[in-house]
Amino acid sequence: MNIKRLIFEGEGVSLDFKKTISSCEKIARTMSSYANNKGGRLLIGVADDGTIKGVKSEDEERYMITKAAHLFCKPALEPTFEEVYVDDKLVLVVTIAESNLKPHYALAEDGKWWVYVRVKDKSVLASKIVVDVLKRSSSETAVLIEYSANEKNLLEYLEKSNRITVREFCELLKLTRKRAQRILVDLILSGVIRIHTTEKEEYYTAV
Repeated sequence: MNIKRLIFEGEGVSLDFKKTISSCEKIARTMSSYANNKGGRLLIGVADDGTIKGVKSEDEERYMITKAAHLFCKPALEPTFEEVYVDDKLVLVVTIAESNLKPHYALAEDGKWWVYVRVKDKSVLASKIVVDVLKRSSSETAVLIEYSANEKNLLEYLEKSNRITVREFCELLKLTRKRAQRILVDLILSGVIRIHTTEKEEYYTAV
């Protein structure tokens, strides 16, 4: 594994640098977001700016990661570890595979369990729609779509305006938020529309 090349590519959807692990809650958030996405790696012993500091206590870092994966993630995660020496400094590579048991929840500082997804180099709180998509995409139940006037009007709107938010969808068709969310989840799972999550907003476009 070429650690320097990974560092050069920088933090992103599937890569995070950690100088050390100081909080089970924070690292559980990152690991669960990887499992809910396409998987990812943690480079322990690497500072945010990419400087290789090395791991001081490998056993302690492994303990914190394992504790977070087993006790602060639900369902529990099973990270894999690899030791890589770079310029005589030890970097602990932690890999989290994409899960088939989505969604994974992380225990937060407030004592509650939340679902996180990866957006660029951040782990952000998932919306109810994203959680529903994760839940239903993990099941083997087929998605049957009944194209009512609501679905047709939404797709016609997207042809003209390119994108829409939940609030705009509710206002457009005078729908309750619950009904709008259910329609959006069905259309996402059927591959008709695509969800876009950013740190500031969430919106939908036609595929």
